[in-house]
Amino acid sequence: MMRTTHEIDATELPLRAERLLADGHRLALIAAHHDDDGLRVVYLFVSGPPDTRTELHVRLDPDRPEVPSLAHLSFPAGRFEREMRDLFGIVPLDHPLPRRLVRHFHWPRGWYPMRPDAGPAPAFGEQEGPYPFLEVEGDGVYEIPVGPVHAGLIEPGHFRFSVVGETILKLKARLWFVHKGVEKLFQGRSVAAGLPLAERISGDTAVGHALAYCLAVEEATGTEVPVAAQNARAMLLELERIHNHVADLGMLCNDAGHGVLNAQAQRVREQLLRLNKEITGHRLLRGGVVPGGAALHALPDPGRLKAIGEDVREIADLALGHSTVRDRFTGTAILHADAARTMGCLGYVARASGLGADARTGHPFTPYDGTGLTVPVHDSGDVLARFLVRAEEIDVSLTLIEYFTEGLSAPMTVLSPPPPSAAAPRTGVGIVEGWRGSITTRVELTPDGTLTRVKPVDPSFFNWPALPVALTDTIVPDFPLTNKSFNLSYAGNDL
Repeated sequence: MMRTTHEIDATELPLRAERLLADGHRLALIAAHHDDDGLRVVYLFVSGPPDTRTELHVRLDPDRPEVPSLAHLSFPAGRFEREMRDLFGIVPLDHPLPRRLVRHFHWPRGWYPMRPDAGPAPAFGEQEGPYPFLEVEGDGVYEIPVGPVHAGLIEPGHFRFSVVGETILKLKARLWFVHKGVEKLFQGRSVAAGLPLAERISGDTAVGHALAYCLAVEEATGTEVPVAAQNARAMLLELERIHNHVADLGMLCNDAGHGVLNAQAQRVREQLLRLNKEITGHRLLRGGVVPGGAALHALPDPGRLKAIGEDVREIADLALGHSTVRDRFTGTAILHADAARTMGCLGYVARASGLGADARTGHPFTPYDGTGLTVPVHDSGDVLARFLVRAEEIDVSLTLIEYFTEGLSAPMTVLSPPPPSAAAPRTGVGIVEGWRGSITTRVELTPDGTLTRVKPVDPSFFNWPALPVALTDTIVPDFPLTNKSFNLSYAGNDL
């Protein structure tokens, strides 16, 4: 892995960013910092293989915190910039869409919660007016509002459909109803106290976010993780991928009207959750990944995993062999490769649209050569493709679990020895292929190990804008099925 850092002037930023994007890098995150000597913005560009990470650091005038917008070069950059303005008050100059993103319109003007002088949250003011949804006008056009409160367990999000008959002309999603201040909560914690927070960024991605956090901390502290712990982490990452994918396969069948297959899939998922509890003591695998190593109570039984694999393959075959289910999936909510590439989509959403990037090959935290890792890719971009990618990834994950479990013993706790602090860079980046896609976390530490800045980025931040695009010119009844085929995290987005 090669990570380089460049201190540049704000005027250099657009040209440097344009060159990196043209060379095949993607923008993984933008993180604003309030240092003792002023404001700083970090732009992280990554590519791989080989695993390459380039940081551009731009220092700002504290009296006029402004940066040139990169929105004309990168769609994700425009969203990161709007987020940064809402939370830090840093203005992206010439941004094509300068309105609020995170801050709802009852948040008071002039209060930026990530500033060190923000103080306690003031009383929310009166709504400044209706949210500026794009209005579609014409004969027969009407709007259907959905949410933010939903008839289920999902978190809040508002969707506004502009339709003619049942055909969707435009869908606008409004998120950040559950903004939790996660980045602020990390500040001032010890590394150990930061781990439970990382595990809870998005509850179904405990391993992915914990691992990205630990990798970042380990780079910042110069920690070398033992091979056995790396293998245990890789195994846990695949267990998390399987139990989430299995649940999605079943719920996709349910949204196509096949409740029996959903019941069977949830039966299999329950077996996996019980297996998780045996392995780490928690049904969602919390506690398995720890700074410097891993902790296991038990190892997965190969026979049980083989039976689970056979069950999942039978469920997938039954679903795709049923003409009603297959026809319902085929051609529904197509996300074309060009759109997925422009929006920076990640994970199974991108791979179902023909984009094969995977952090396990691009940014491996442990060697994957000889493991049997293949990255399933489909190019139709529809619900069927997103179903198939999940089903095929489960088979790959089962192979990887078998590989990484070999040679491990349990119960085990494998930790690295404390590193010499003088050699540590005090900043680090962790990149992990979570079950939804690539997770990136960047940390900065004080010399005594206190967290001063943690910036986690869930793949849902990149993928949410693609949902309305895929739904254009589809019909309103396609929304639940399409939404489940993306299955994006509200909590992972609404940090």
